[in-house]
Amino acid sequence: MTDEPDNIVLALLRKIDQRTERMADDLQDLKVPVTATEEGLAGVKRRLDRLEIRVDRIERRLELTDASH
Repeated sequence: MTDEPDNIVLALLRKIDQRTERMADDLQDLKVPVTATEEGLAGVKRRLDRLEIRVDRIERRLELTDASH
């Protein structure tokens, strides 16, 4: 009788361990595309920042901005 509860507990722990390993693998698979997305977004932000600088310069040259801007 004492072996049976231990076996059930061990069986449940093994299942939990297997599921945890699968989740860790899935998480690792997600890290690559998330990192690529973050890098792409950073690139877009850099381009937008440069465009904002260029637009500001154009507006100043055309005298389209307020002095407070």
